[in-house]
Amino acid sequence: MNFLSFILLPFSFLYGFIVWIRNKLFDWGILRSESFGLPVISVGNLSLGGTGKTPHIEYLIRLLEPEYRIAVLSRGYKRNTRGFRLLTVDSTAGEAGDEPLQVFRKFPGIQVAVSESRVLGVRQLMQMTPSPQVILLDDAFQHRYIRPGLSILLTDYRNLYVRDYVVPSGTLREFRMGARRADMIIVTKTDPVLSPIIRRQIREELKPSAHQKLFFSYLRHEDWQPFPGNVSCGEQKKYYSVLLVAGVANTYPLEQHLRGFCEELDVLRYPDHHRYTEDDMQDILRAYDRLVSRNRVIVTTEKDLGRLTGAGAQAHFRDIPVCYIPVCVDIHQQDRKEFERIIKDYVRKNQGNS
Repeated sequence: MNFLSFILLPFSFLYGFIVWIRNKLFDWGILRSESFGLPVISVGNLSLGGTGKTPHIEYLIRLLEPEYRIAVLSRGYKRNTRGFRLLTVDSTAGEAGDEPLQVFRKFPGIQVAVSESRVLGVRQLMQMTPSPQVILLDDAFQHRYIRPGLSILLTDYRNLYVRDYVVPSGTLREFRMGARRADMIIVTKTDPVLSPIIRRQIREELKPSAHQKLFFSYLRHEDWQPFPGNVSCGEQKKYYSVLLVAGVANTYPLEQHLRGFCEELDVLRYPDHHRYTEDDMQDILRAYDRLVSRNRVIVTTEKDLGRLTGAGAQAHFRDIPVCYIPVCVDIHQQDRKEFERIIKDYVRKNQGNS
């Protein structure tokens, strides 16, 4: 902990105490949590972000979509609309948020909706025809007004919640003890090969409760894709210079991946969920022009794609090589069978209530 974080500890304790009181009001039944007559799975974290919620939601969609009608419900962080909205082919990142839009574009056969009131959102989805058979709640660990049937908590391998502090000293939204509400804990963004010693060390550090299952996952970067409308698209090959443009919480997995494709990596970082402007477009182009080699490319994330296109990036990027890199998550092989069995068993056993 640095000096500034130490100075801010009293404010962290005060904020954490207020959230603790709120959680107790739910625990004591003074504030009401609502359950619904169909499988509801929550995916969230204790931290402010950067644990990989969206790829894990996508993993669950791939697992369940062959057998069930799936709906994903999100708050739609940083959208410029209010109320319940069901995404359509005309939806934009500004209207729905970048992550819901990403999910909708990848899985057009499911329902994706946003609502700042998750209870209202679930009720609206249940009135749809056809209605969903499973609802996935994105970033809903602190949303206590809904009692999910299965709660999944994510924590970053390089920033486990037990090593973190409540804001403003750290990035936690509540005290670490809140993790006890989870049915599953997934340590995300691990290395693809994880030794039994490290797995045991993390288990000893997290100390999951008897009712909690602990799993490990890692990110897998897929083939590079051309930026929409780009006529000078770069290829997935070796470059001298790569400019990474990213408005995500943690860029380190992608930076590590890109270093295998270039001699020189420059990173233009923006805040998570950053809404790009015309000035940003000019900054990106200037950064690209400063790259010393002609053998160069701009790379961005799948999450940034919707926000960049919404800012009119196609016109700026038309004649220079620009790609984006989709990511997906894999559960480690030794965990995968049990993880998928628990998910499928929960959904199957609760279909009778829907």
